[in-house]
Amino acid sequence: MAKRDYYEVLGASKGATAEEIKKAYRRKAKELHPDRNKDNPGSEAAFKEVGEAYDVLKDADKKAAYDRYGHAAFEGGMGGGGGRPGGGHGDFASSFSDVFDDLFGDFMGGGRGGGGRQRAARGSDLRYNLRVTLEEAYNGLQKTINVPTTVSCDSCNGTGADGGVEPTTCPTCSGMGKVRAQQGFFTVERSCPTCSGLGQIIKNPCNSCHGQGRVEKERSLSVNIPAGVETGTRIRLANEGEAGMRGGPSGDLYIFIEVSKHALFEREDLNLFCRVPVSIATAALGGDIEVPTIDGGRSRVKIPAGSQSGRQMRLRSKGMPALRGAASGDMFIELAVETPVNLTSRQKEILREFDTLSEENNPESSSFFKSVKSFWDSMKS
Repeated sequence: MAKRDYYEVLGASKGATAEEIKKAYRRKAKELHPDRNKDNPGSEAAFKEVGEAYDVLKDADKKAAYDRYGHAAFEGGMGGGGGRPGGGHGDFASSFSDVFDDLFGDFMGGGRGGGGRQRAARGSDLRYNLRVTLEEAYNGLQKTINVPTTVSCDSCNGTGADGGVEPTTCPTCSGMGKVRAQQGFFTVERSCPTCSGLGQIIKNPCNSCHGQGRVEKERSLSVNIPAGVETGTRIRLANEGEAGMRGGPSGDLYIFIEVSKHALFEREDLNLFCRVPVSIATAALGGDIEVPTIDGGRSRVKIPAGSQSGRQMRLRSKGMPALRGAASGDMFIELAVETPVNLTSRQKEILREFDTLSEENNPESSSFFKSVKSFWDSMKS
């Protein structure tokens, strides 16, 4: 019986790319797997046919020969494989193993082509939450923090072995760090259970670290917090995280900044806002007030006569510094006209007299009540 065209077997076009061929193979292999076709006695043969087709078309050289000569490329010695496509490697297990590596190689320690054995494990990254005041965020500071972490074991120099002796090759995986097991048509690859994927074992573990190559310890670190940081700013300290396993590289330490709320200032990006209460007399007559600034200084602000609550005045370059660059934000003074409380009889008398005399001095009130009167008149009509 004549062999079917390999492209037809996979359901791919002759101009298909390597990625398209791989996708077609995955689809067909899943469709024809014997475990899903137990009532179909021909599924196993079809399944192997798909594996044979993919074994040829996945290889650029074999594919080129097949595109030119067809099945004849692998007959009579042309392919160097004794009549089998791919030189004796056309079985399904080999083909599926390649796809398996493509899919899961990153989780197995680097796939088939990287020498197999995993390197010594890198230490974990650490996170440290640091709260600073708004003044500290404005000025920047040098701060010492205590970080609970793991450090390289001094007793074994990080090797995990007693006396610092070098680990030996794992006899189970021969140093590859992984083992393979045949399960029917599948080749399953797992991390070696003996060495946990490291490819090496320790015969005499260090008493201090119990073979880990690292011990728990609290470290004191001096951290430079630059001026201009804000809540959410992240500072990375390379190699200051947990020590790696058995001499592996250390992780990094990430410091996340949180700026505390301030009693006087509210921050918005680089700008600061300060709500300042003023008396009715000052708002009406105008005057000067003294306001604080984030650098600890004072600034005099002129209040124009007739100022209303909510009016803002800007003090340029009195805000927060930019984290990068020489720019600075502004400070905005927001007036809050304060209504007096607990008035004396004399104060009330003066205010009533003032109210009587100031009907023409409240343009906003006059405009509002005129609009109200017009509204009521329209409702009546």
